[in-house]
Amino acid sequence: MRFLLSAAVAIATLAAPMAASAQDFPAKPIKMIVPFAAGGPADTIARVVGEKMQTIVKQPVVIDNRAGAGGAVGTRAVAVAEPDGYTIGISTAGALAISVSLQESIGYDPRKDLRALTLAASVPELLVVGKRVPASTFPELITLATAKPNSLNYASSGAGSMPHLAGELLKQYGKIEMTHVPYRGAAPAVTDLLAGQVDLMFMDIAVLLPYVKAGTIKAVAIGSAKRSESLPDLPTTAELGLPQVIADNWYGIVAPPKTPQPIVDKLNAALVEALKSPEVKEKLALQGAVVVGNTPDEFAAYIKSEIDRWAEVVKTAGVKPN
Repeated sequence: MRFLLSAAVAIATLAAPMAASAQDFPAKPIKMIVPFAAGGPADTIARVVGEKMQTIVKQPVVIDNRAGAGGAVGTRAVAVAEPDGYTIGISTAGALAISVSLQESIGYDPRKDLRALTLAASVPELLVVGKRVPASTFPELITLATAKPNSLNYASSGAGSMPHLAGELLKQYGKIEMTHVPYRGAAPAVTDLLAGQVDLMFMDIAVLLPYVKAGTIKAVAIGSAKRSESLPDLPTTAELGLPQVIADNWYGIVAPPKTPQPIVDKLNAALVEALKSPEVKEKLALQGAVVVGNTPDEFAAYIKSEIDRWAEVVKTAGVKPN
C-alpha cells in the first residue's frame, strides 16, 4: 500500500508541471514554420492567420521560412521540433500527402511524425486554355483532345505537383491523351501559356485569375466539388460530368507528434477562431482560398485519405518526380 501511495505521489508530481504548462500556454512567442519562401501562397496564408492568432493568444506569432524539397525541409523541421506547442507549421497537400508516394523518404511520415491541428484553407485548381486553342468551354476542349490525341500539351509547376496530377486525372477520366510539360514553378509555366508555347494547365486559382479577368487566357472549369466565389459562373468538373477530377490544393497547420493534448486543443481553438474571423476570411478569399478550420481528428483523417487518393493517381499515371 505504501509503495502504491508513493508511486501515485510520484506520478502526480510529474504530471503537475505538464498541467501547469498547458494551463499557462502560451507564455511566450509561437513560431510558425513555413516550408516555402516568403511571398508564396503558404507564406501569405500563414501571415494572415498568424496576425489574427496573436491577438487571440496574446503572444506574437513569428513566421520562420524554411524552403526546400517541395516543402519537405520545413515540414520535417516541425516534426523534430520540441513538442511544447511553441513550434508549429503550415504545410501543403504536396508535403503532407503527395510526396509520400513520390519519394522513397521525405524524412517524416505525415501520419505518425506530425500532430494535425487544423485544415486551414483549400484552394481550387482552375483549368485554363491559351487564347490560340480553338476551344472556349470544357466540352469543346474534350472534343478537341479526343479528335486529335496528343495534339495538346499541358503545363505544370513540376512533375508530381498538384497541377500535374490534376492533368493526369483529366486524362484518365476524360479519356483523352495530352503531353505533359513540367516547369520549375508556376511563373514560367504561366509565361509559356500566355506566349502560346503550351496549350492548357491547371493551377491555383489565385495565380491565374488576373489573366482570366484580363482576357489573355480562357477559364473552362474549376477542379473542385464547389464553384469558386471568384468565378461564380464557371462550372466545376463535377458539374461537367467528371466528379473524379477534383484537385484542391490545401494548406494545413501541424505540430510535433508528442505535443500534449491540452496544448493541441488550445492551438486548435485559437487557429479555428482566427480562421473563422471575417477579416481572415476576406483576406484569404482574395487568394482564392476557402477557409476550413476543423478539428485535429478531422484533419488527421483527411491527411490519410489524401495520401491514399494521390497514391492511386501516382501509381496509375506512373508519375516520377523531377
